[in-house]
Amino acid sequence: MTEGAVADRNIVLEVENLRTEFHLRAGPVRAVDGVSFTVQAGECVGLVGESGCGKSTTGLSIMKLLPTVGHVVGGSINLLGRDLGPLSERQMQHVRGNDVAMIFQDPMTSLNPTWTIGRQIAEAYRLHNDSTQQEAMVRAREVLELVGLPRPAERLAAYPHQLSGGLRQRVMVAMALVNSPKLLIADEPTTALDVTIQAQILDLIDNLRRDFEMAVILITHDLGVIAARADRVMVMYAGKIVEGSETEQLFGSMRHPYTEALFRSIPRFDQDRSQALFSIPGVPPDLMYPPPGCRFAPRCRNAQPRCTQEEPLLAPENPHAPRPGAGAEHTDTPTLPHAIRSGEHVYACFYPVGASSDQTTLQSEQDPSPLALGLVDADAGNGAAPPISITERQPSQLEPVTDREILLELDDIHKEFPVTAGAILQRKIGSVKAVSGVSFTVHRGETFGLVGESGCGKTTIGRLVTALDGVSSGEIRFAGQDISRFRGRALRRSRRDRQLMFQDPYASLDPRMRVGPTIKEPLNIQQVGSRGDRGKRVAELLAEVGLSPKSAGLYPHEFSGGQRQRIGLARALALNPKLIVADEPVSALDVSIQAQILNLMRSLQDSHELTYIVISHDLAVVRYLADTIGVMYLGKLVEIGPAAEVYEHPAHPYTRGLIDAVPIPDPVLEKQRETVAVRGELPSAIDPPSGCRFRTRCPVAQEVCAEIEPPLRSFGGLHRAACHFPLETPEESTDEALAPA
Repeated sequence: MTEGAVADRNIVLEVENLRTEFHLRAGPVRAVDGVSFTVQAGECVGLVGESGCGKSTTGLSIMKLLPTVGHVVGGSINLLGRDLGPLSERQMQHVRGNDVAMIFQDPMTSLNPTWTIGRQIAEAYRLHNDSTQQEAMVRAREVLELVGLPRPAERLAAYPHQLSGGLRQRVMVAMALVNSPKLLIADEPTTALDVTIQAQILDLIDNLRRDFEMAVILITHDLGVIAARADRVMVMYAGKIVEGSETEQLFGSMRHPYTEALFRSIPRFDQDRSQALFSIPGVPPDLMYPPPGCRFAPRCRNAQPRCTQEEPLLAPENPHAPRPGAGAEHTDTPTLPHAIRSGEHVYACFYPVGASSDQTTLQSEQDPSPLALGLVDADAGNGAAPPISITERQPSQLEPVTDREILLELDDIHKEFPVTAGAILQRKIGSVKAVSGVSFTVHRGETFGLVGESGCGKTTIGRLVTALDGVSSGEIRFAGQDISRFRGRALRRSRRDRQLMFQDPYASLDPRMRVGPTIKEPLNIQQVGSRGDRGKRVAELLAEVGLSPKSAGLYPHEFSGGQRQRIGLARALALNPKLIVADEPVSALDVSIQAQILNLMRSLQDSHELTYIVISHDLAVVRYLADTIGVMYLGKLVEIGPAAEVYEHPAHPYTRGLIDAVPIPDPVLEKQRETVAVRGELPSAIDPPSGCRFRTRCPVAQEVCAEIEPPLRSFGGLHRAACHFPLETPEESTDEALAPA
């Protein structure tokens, strides 16, 4: 979309100097502080930043859906030329869903579990239209077709729990579009979704805004998503916009150090695995007591004393003029520039990225770190320690993992879950074939990555390895012993060597237990050491994962998501395991926190000689961590091999589709690359397709794919894939009729 095309459009939303507070018992929290921007018809404006920066609060303020303690205390919100500030709740009910709609982050908690999909969409239509129930249901079916929901007529009678995450998100989009709003606010619409489903949802939103000239605010912490989808982007930090411009301009010439830090924290396919990921030191400020001057100064590599005394104002790029704010006294509501408009590049920084050397004197080689300057408290927040330093791995740590002894072997593993019917007799009517004939080995000290969409069997394999579930058939050998046959005391003792990091650390931690007893619990169960020894062990573990000793006396809800993940890692380390299965360890974390956790995992692997199985749908994360990668689809292992080989030369079309679905944080490359996206709906694991299970979604499938299941074939070394028509040439083909197309 050209700059001129956007600039000529009518303004749908104009937000000016918006200030939103949460009035808590301890005092007011200024969650949004002086935010100004515009959104035009057909335009997508991205809003990015870490959790707690004010992105979602900005969206909720526009919708006037703040919790009871939240209040808009200043500024104006004009939607289609109408000021929303003076409107009563009854008046806003006519605006919401009609002129502006919102897609919430978690569709499962946003949908009513006791109502059918059709009823919920029809209700949203009838609230704003004088229609019968039958007319509303017809409209519900129309919008379900519009958003590409398979079998929309059948799904009208379905309940939310009967749909996958991607389908539930499509229902949320349909509900938002049922009254054809002029503005759509999408709050983290793809955070917990697979990359393939994420691409489909974002494509859907893109197509709808172009077809209906709908304005979109896309709220996300993923700069890769922004690069591919947004026309303009605004970066928020601690309640303020710190930089904004056209997307290509921002990615091509980032000016604010915070924007640059977010960008550098993203794992990339070409990431040097010998180097730790960049992470932003410290934590965001407490907005009840924001620091004076620039709020990012305590974490900024360019910070100077001036930054802690004066607040830089947001202003357009002008290399020949001094930055606004110089010498200005700090006030509670500083005079802000007009709303960020198309074509402008604005930022709020005295010492921006790319400035001349005489303007920026504290560059990385001269600045020891914000910690050394005393700008960052090492015990900020709830005891977060400084991030792990970026150090290079030694050559011994990069040796081929295949030269080491085998620690774990999975041999033809099958796992089925019975499907029953009947309130009393519970007769078996089928089975979910979660894992079907999977075999692979993991060497000591190796990181084995399992990737694939939700429902492919990744987590089930993790639970089988850690003996939380038993196999239906096959063998799991750990350190030479068949642990799949262990029972009773032998099983409990064997679990000490294999621990699981759960996907949701908040749900897996007992909210009524303090952190100390939570970490100590495995030691108590296994009767390891004396009571004093266990207490010392808890303190050691907290220090190892970067938390202060005082964290032991706090509850899980008193920590951030990244800190809770550190607690989960500490608990997994309590018994000195040999193998840790990490199930989506960073899926819901900001990129900056994600980098800290990944660096921590790798550091602990080196110091404890750990072996990892990392389960994730984020292929960039797995590419950075993993030595070997296994790709799963509907219970089958369809490709396996060294990480670099699988990513650079994928042989299976499904692997290629997964890689192509990953957003690249570069808008120019995103527009240039050709993709082979995975489309369609994942088939049922109760009745999987015959032959190749991927054939119903495969772009190169032929008749033979429905008749014969492809075996794993070699593509050089340890690289193998199961495909009749692979993208690479196999080492040898046993059937010329099935040679690569």
